[in-house]
Amino acid sequence: MAATISSPAKCELRSVIRFLQAEGNSAAEIHRRMCQVYGEGYMSDGVVREWCRKFKVGRNDVHDEGGQGRKSVATDDLVYRVDEAVEKNRRSTLTSLSMEFPQVSRSSLYSIVTDELGYKKICARWVPKMFTDNHKNQRMAAALTSLDRYSTEGEGFLKSIVTGDETWILYDTPETKDQSKQWMHTSSPNEPEKFKQTFNNRKVMATVFWDRKGVLLVEFMEPGTTIKAAVHCDTLRRLRRAIQNKRRGLFCFMTMPVLIVLD
Repeated sequence: MAATISSPAKCELRSVIRFLQAEGNSAAEIHRRMCQVYGEGYMSDGVVREWCRKFKVGRNDVHDEGGQGRKSVATDDLVYRVDEAVEKNRRSTLTSLSMEFPQVSRSSLYSIVTDELGYKKICARWVPKMFTDNHKNQRMAAALTSLDRYSTEGEGFLKSIVTGDETWILYDTPETKDQSKQWMHTSSPNEPEKFKQTFNNRKVMATVFWDRKGVLLVEFMEPGTTIKAAVHCDTLRRLRRAIQNKRRGLFCFMTMPVLIVLD
């Protein structure tokens, strides 16, 4: 009896199938002869028949798909076109890319996007404001004006700056879960309950202006007020009066986005 070959490679077994089939052996005969040499557990009769069919229809590669014998689908042209698609729409998904490149599998597309091109999905970061180019130019102009005055007037200029900000203030502070705790016996029939409150209408917009000496003006916006240019102008007029009353002898020169008080 011939010696049994242990631990054969898959490509070796498939090469034997291809060779024996080329000799004119049937799938059953090939399986019988392979079991004599390699043993019963390495390849079933069904797998031998499947590979016989593949070689019969013209397959020559004995390696697994993705192995040494398969050419990579990630050609330079494909990688370039996928890169163009991602740059065109940074929110592309594998599903949308699969529809654009139906000839490429999702796993291959994922490999191209992440491994070949080095992309990774990053969530957008929340920022307080979205500034237009005009807003940025205004802030740059104000900053340059302030720097020019600081270079001329020194520390005295910094002491004369008035600035402000807006914030939402809750005027109905909700009770926390810890604050609602009660001492009760384990045998008490009912647990304490509290109603869920909504605070959408229980807050007010506060505008505060201050300088180095303290707060100059605090304003609370009336409910239902629409923020328009006229509202801001009225606020600035009241601020001007507050500066004149609380910082007598100073003249207020207004710029955006800060208010500068001049001697």
